[in-house]
Amino acid sequence: MSRYRQLDVAVDGGLLHAGVWGDDDAPTVLAVHGITATHRAWGWLAGVLPGVRVVAPDLRGRGRSNHLPGPFGMARHADDLAALLDHLGAGPVVLVGHSMGGFASVVLAHRRPDLVSSLVLVDGGLPLEVPAGADPDTLMRAVLGPAAARLAMTFQDERAYHDFWRAHPAFAGAFDGPSVPDRLDAAGATDAADGAGARASADDLRGYFDYDLEPADGGGLRPTSRLEAVTGDQRELVTGASLLPALDALTAPALFLRAPRGLLDGDPLYDAGHVERWAARLPSLRTAEVPGVNHYTIIMGTAGAGAVAQHVSHQLEGARR
Repeated sequence: MSRYRQLDVAVDGGLLHAGVWGDDDAPTVLAVHGITATHRAWGWLAGVLPGVRVVAPDLRGRGRSNHLPGPFGMARHADDLAALLDHLGAGPVVLVGHSMGGFASVVLAHRRPDLVSSLVLVDGGLPLEVPAGADPDTLMRAVLGPAAARLAMTFQDERAYHDFWRAHPAFAGAFDGPSVPDRLDAAGATDAADGAGARASADDLRGYFDYDLEPADGGGLRPTSRLEAVTGDQRELVTGASLLPALDALTAPALFLRAPRGLLDGDPLYDAGHVERWAARLPSLRTAEVPGVNHYTIIMGTAGAGAVAQHVSHQLEGARR
């Protein structure tokens, strides 16, 4: 695993918290998490990008940046991202945005093109498809309802939070990989390596979810994402208030990586036809599918992170030319 540290950077209203994997003189990737996540979602990707500095913030209203005040929205997040890169003296860099992080990344490319060499949009960053006549707020409540409900819950301890996610369809079996000795058979070393990978992934998940907890009023623990931040951001995912102008002006090379399964491991967040229609509209956008993953495990799992890392490496090679 690359060297890991945390830092705080001054932004409007206080300090933005971030994690950094890798050496300061390495090529930089800015990784931007989703609507209820934290920077720790990028630990899997950082672990398979040797020789790269991965910089990942806790977005305003989430993680250790949850004290930062509103207003929220993609332009606000983009300005925070710019402040982080300016503080590090980094840019232009490859931007990797997952889910809502893809939206903020596209808007950053519009507001500060000097900071962005290319984008990798991981199951996010294009407007969600809205059925004719549908109300955007109703649609977002349907899409994000389970995630928003979690933010109002309290948990007795870390184990109770693990159990909540253990039962989540997106992570079925991910917490319960057998130990290495249990997997040994005639294949020997191959099975041992597979078992080690499964166990490491389960430990990484526990670490991610432990980080996403803070003391709750009245006792117990609560998720760090603030509900007002999520509700302040979610409408832009369908209305595209700042996203649509940014997409219309997009000139940086961009790659959209689609997960074939969605937040609950069922229907995808993005229909393949919807993505291809946007690709036909945007000359600088290419698309690809990451097989066998859902909206979470496309980055929070060894297979998904490995596939994303290959695409990010190609973007880094292109930026060096």
